[in-house]
Amino acid sequence: MSLKETSKYMSLILRHKPEVIGISLDGHGWANVDELIAGIAKTKKFNMDILEEIVRTDEKQRYSFNEDKTKIRANQGHSIQVDVELEETEPPEELWHGTGEKFVAAIDEQGLIPKSRLYVHLSKDEETAKKVGSRHGRPVLYIVSSGQMYRDGYKFYLSKNGVWLTKEVPVKYLKKIDE
Repeated sequence: MSLKETSKYMSLILRHKPEVIGISLDGHGWANVDELIAGIAKTKKFNMDILEEIVRTDEKQRYSFNEDKTKIRANQGHSIQVDVELEETEPPEELWHGTGEKFVAAIDEQGLIPKSRLYVHLSKDEETAKKVGSRHGRPVLYIVSSGQMYRDGYKFYLSKNGVWLTKEVPVKYLKKIDE
């Protein structure tokens, strides 16, 4: 199994289904590293060296260790209820959201909602949003009036890997970019 495939499996465990390998996450999303390694190693070649390489080389910086590397967690993207201890942060005046064409009608009608995740994910720039949207086919981009949202009382959080998070983005704060 490739490093990328193992990272995807780890993402499934740490963000959505820790029970697939018989572990649990604490209230802040932390998993015990020894339990994670043992659980994954039951079906795949996996050890601390592989885990450290995944954390170090992951281009999206999805994972964090605690100080002594006894615990690990996904930085964001959870569908299970965890508090990853994000600090409320004032966002820039504009953020971006990239999506696929098939989601446009729903977004235009109800705004951005987290669906199965805890937060809506926003990007700091057009290029990143385009990359995210491309995973769903032809990308469609929205500019989010995040500064105005913040002044109107909406909360924003910046994850460790640079993804902006908020609970929802109502339609009135969205501007679709037609390319």
